[in-house]
Amino acid sequence: MLALLGFATLGSFMLLVMRKHLSAFTAIMLTPIAAALIAGKGAKLGDMIMSGLDTVAPTAALLLFAVLYFGLMMEMKLFEPIVQAILRASKGDPLRIVIGTAVLSLCVALDGDGTTSYMIVCSAFLPIYRRLGMSPLVLATLAAMSLGTISGSTPWGGAATRGISVLHLNASEYFVHMIGPMALTSLAIIAVAYWLGLRERRRIDAEKLDAYKLEIASGEAFEPVKADWRMWFNAALTVVLMVLLILEVADLLVLFMVAFVIALLVNIRAIDGQQDLIKRQAANAVPVMILVLAAGVFTGIMTDSGMIKAMADAALSIVPDSWGNVIPLFTALLALPLGFFMSNDGFWFGVIPVLAESAGHYGISPNEIARAGAIGQILHMMGPTSAPLWVLIGLVKTELGDFQKHALRWGVLVSFGYIAFAVLTGAISVT
Repeated sequence: MLALLGFATLGSFMLLVMRKHLSAFTAIMLTPIAAALIAGKGAKLGDMIMSGLDTVAPTAALLLFAVLYFGLMMEMKLFEPIVQAILRASKGDPLRIVIGTAVLSLCVALDGDGTTSYMIVCSAFLPIYRRLGMSPLVLATLAAMSLGTISGSTPWGGAATRGISVLHLNASEYFVHMIGPMALTSLAIIAVAYWLGLRERRRIDAEKLDAYKLEIASGEAFEPVKADWRMWFNAALTVVLMVLLILEVADLLVLFMVAFVIALLVNIRAIDGQQDLIKRQAANAVPVMILVLAAGVFTGIMTDSGMIKAMADAALSIVPDSWGNVIPLFTALLALPLGFFMSNDGFWFGVIPVLAESAGHYGISPNEIARAGAIGQILHMMGPTSAPLWVLIGLVKTELGDFQKHALRWGVLVSFGYIAFAVLTGAISVT
């Protein structure tokens, strides 16, 4: 009963969002609340909601200060020289711009933090997409797939770290066999970028594109940017912030809070000016925060009501005992839908240990189960429980349903490719 109700809840949420019958904020809260009431768990509804909010509150605060920090950097035109350099190198060709988006997304995803990765990619490329009239959904799709492939699979990324810790794995043993599939999947993402770039090139009016190319060649497309001492300070502060983030010197929330305060004092000395900036950026930050908190409600109810566990158990029950040797492959396939709908904590701490225990009876290494589970991170980055996704949606100014309709077709395709590469390279076994 709980499993059926859980699948119905997820299906209802997707239908309501994609058909635009409800906004993502209302749908992600109302569907699990309705399911909990149907399941007779209304008396525990408050406790389940608070449990979910407790898990996402630090993330919501982090996103607030990350949006404020990068919003200030964009207002101070820190990334404008990068934008201009990319435009000159691309010569205004949408194909080159889209491929450049994929390459940069794959590179910055190495830092392991989704919010930072999306901020950097959008800061560099979103102004270019807007100037040329290119679809920002292309940027969002490539950024999400890149983050899911790189950050989701590396031992210092949040997802794989959970798997390594809960299964007591050696990080090197896990990761060495993952490098090949990751590299091949990265090439697949670049191939998707090439196809999407060709579509954008054909879609944009040829005369408009030729005129813009001439403006770029002549330099008329750019406004002169004065690299004063504040710009150099902002660049140094951002680099230091990234280094401290990678080294995990302190919690991400602490790093972004301190960095934002320093940047605010240096760039805007007047108190009125500081307040005005916070008010302007609040228009970007507040929607992200409330969506993350709403996702916490969704996660708390679905997890504490037992629906997530029941769904996972139902999925596991369809595997015959004679198929024990393909548990890694089954895990990779199961990770796609479960990764999309579940929080990483629920998936890695609830489902993966069960699968690893089952695989152990057939002599299968838990490393293979962890690698298989990481493959689902591409779709996780497109699902409602991925907190950085709400930042990305806010930056490109689109709706969750529109993003998912565009991104999922490519995300599913690349995810199946990732599974195939993992099997071919021996990262996961099928014998």
